[in-house]
Amino acid sequence: MTTASTTPDTDAERTDLLAALADARAALIRTVEGLGDEQAGERPTVSALCPGGLVKHVTAMEKSWLDFVTEGPSAMSFALPEGVTWDDLAAGTATEFPMWAIEREKEFRMLPGETTAGVIRAYEEVAARSEKIILAVPDLSATHPLPEAPWNEPGGEWSVRRVLTHVLAETAQHAGHADILRETLDGRKAT
Repeated sequence: MTTASTTPDTDAERTDLLAALADARAALIRTVEGLGDEQAGERPTVSALCPGGLVKHVTAMEKSWLDFVTEGPSAMSFALPEGVTWDDLAAGTATEFPMWAIEREKEFRMLPGETTAGVIRAYEEVAARSEKIILAVPDLSATHPLPEAPWNEPGGEWSVRRVLTHVLAETAQHAGHADILRETLDGRKAT
């Protein structure tokens, strides 16, 4: 995993946040290291989660939020098909599901042809891109309005700092989930 780089003009807060994120990423990667492709897709608990799927989800989540940093809310569209409401979607009664929801479901599974090495490589690429973006952003306080979605506060804005702390929290949370899955699979503790 990439570790936070420092340059003379990199501020301490940015360096500390990137270092904490690098630590959380490394904890997640440790949970899938040494797993075969089939094992990375196993769901050893009643949850639908699998170790490789968690890495895929965190990869997609981080990419999406860093796209938000660079492009604003247009990078995260949660549009619904015509005639479908959020209540329909939540109840599972939607006549059609939006592509973003279908893609999100795929994030949590190892799909045919996906490999543990490939999932890790994709995560490392996103991590390197994220670090470059965060190091290049002139001000961590810069904000964008949140995209419209029921889980976002209406009219809310997030700063780059808030996005970075959200990505860090999500990564750490899912590293813990993955650690439980790994221990259930073969007894190995990653943390």
